[in-house]
Amino acid sequence: MRASARAVLLLLCLALAAAGCGLAAPGGGDEQPRVTILGPWTDDQEKQFKAVLDTLGTPYTYQGTAASREVLLAAVQAGNPPDIAILPGVGDLVEYAAERRLHPLGAKGAAAKYGRPWQPEARGIEADLWVPLKTDLKSIVWYRKDRPPPAHPAPLASWCIGMGDDGASGWPGSDWIEDLILQTAGPVLYERWATGALKWTDDPVVNAWSLWAGLLAQDPDADGRSMRRDHRGRPGGHGLLFDGGCDLEHQGSFARSFYGERSGRAAFTDSARLLPSGPTIKGREVSADFAALFSGSAQARDLLTRLTSRPAQEEWGRRAGVFSPDSEVPARKGTVEKQISDRLTDQRVPLCLDASDVMPAAVRDAFYEAVLLTMAHPGAPVRDRLNDVQRVQDAQPAYTPRLTGVCSRPQ
Repeated sequence: MRASARAVLLLLCLALAAAGCGLAAPGGGDEQPRVTILGPWTDDQEKQFKAVLDTLGTPYTYQGTAASREVLLAAVQAGNPPDIAILPGVGDLVEYAAERRLHPLGAKGAAAKYGRPWQPEARGIEADLWVPLKTDLKSIVWYRKDRPPPAHPAPLASWCIGMGDDGASGWPGSDWIEDLILQTAGPVLYERWATGALKWTDDPVVNAWSLWAGLLAQDPDADGRSMRRDHRGRPGGHGLLFDGGCDLEHQGSFARSFYGERSGRAAFTDSARLLPSGPTIKGREVSADFAALFSGSAQARDLLTRLTSRPAQEEWGRRAGVFSPDSEVPARKGTVEKQISDRLTDQRVPLCLDASDVMPAAVRDAFYEAVLLTMAHPGAPVRDRLNDVQRVQDAQPAYTPRLTGVCSRPQ
């Protein structure tokens, strides 16, 4: 997202917050105030999440939006943040922690029970400030069961690609880059790149980006269609995999929700053998939605603690089909669900958090913009795009906290 567009969106969100359309709670009656919650889940996912909240017995007000990062920024700037904010990634929370806007989860907080990569830390910041609520498996490719994938890298014509989204555009392409870096360079260099220790212009990043640009260059016209197409497919449809005239979709485990009643006809495989990088699996990219306390409310802290409990996590999995970061929550039933659970708990293969989700906001936005520019002009020099992103990374303040432990280690 360009800086000017982001500024306009911020002003709009500030205006909404000032007008009372943002995060202000309507109140929970005379006896108990409501806990205000901002999260990324809307539509059916919002209904499912609220159904879980209803079982916990605490009055609450939930606001769901695909632009949760921007709405939270506006609310914080307006001096009216929610009690609990849930974001698709931890990078923004690190910045809020550095500004001392977050409150510790407390002794009853669930953060301590999660190991890498679900509980990344940041140097100079206490560890008890955020907790994952749900996880997704990436580094996979979905296909229709009646059309098994090839055993070798697939051409561009096979792929379902859509860049459109309600929030930040460009992230479906960033997932390709991240997976290619992980599979070609391995988890150690991937982690150094994600946390800012490896430059965007270093060979591992350039090589992976070049592989992706080379794939896109097979049909520049297809790139234009992909940029205009929503990654979820058309409203009321069955996702790109069933409606998009393609055979393979490089998407996370959440993609099944796009397929509707046809989800039972979808299967997945590890992405490595179908990517331009080749067959070797060096790691699995994963993502998580992280929650943090923006108030010192004991009621909010208690609600968040109960949300991370095993009963609440099991209930959410049953209602919404989501996957828990808690290894004690049993694997879901169903063949595909069991396969996803197995990969999320397989300690032999490193798991690495989505790199863009752990980056500072300015670097993440530059990453997304470079992705879109590459799609628009796949034949342009890759290093020019990466130089632009590196300049943004170099411009970050020297005191910017750096995350550690965004990849697990094989056991």
